Amino acid sequence: QVQLVESGGGLVQAGGSLRLSCAASGRTFSTYGMGWYRQAPGKERELVAAISSGGSTYYVDSVKGRFTISRDNAKNTVYLQMNSLKPEDTAVYYCAGRRGTLWDSWGQGTQVTVSS
Repeated sequence: QVQLVESGGGLVQAGGSLRLSCAASGRTFSTYGMGWYRQAPGKERELVAAISSGGSTYYVDSVKGRFTISRDNAKNTVYLQMNSLKPEDTAVYYCAGRRGTLWDSWGQGTQVTVSS
């Protein structure tokens, strides 16, 4: 497992942007698939975006064209650039890592609130 620490959440108006960062510990970060999950009150946690160790990306339909996931292996960091934010993007966002099929490394979460 790697230790993950998120930053960059906050309050933004609809249409605004935020960039989340997730700093990872350890020397094996580059071998991990990384993802961003979110959980809104009363809803299940959902995978928003993911990036493989090779750089392939995945996005849930609701954020395609608005969010971009990227990674910098030299800095052991994964990012989530969020543009054109909507009130329905309000949630706690979690960084996660995996080396197999199981997401087994998690950050503590960062709150994103989008006001209308």
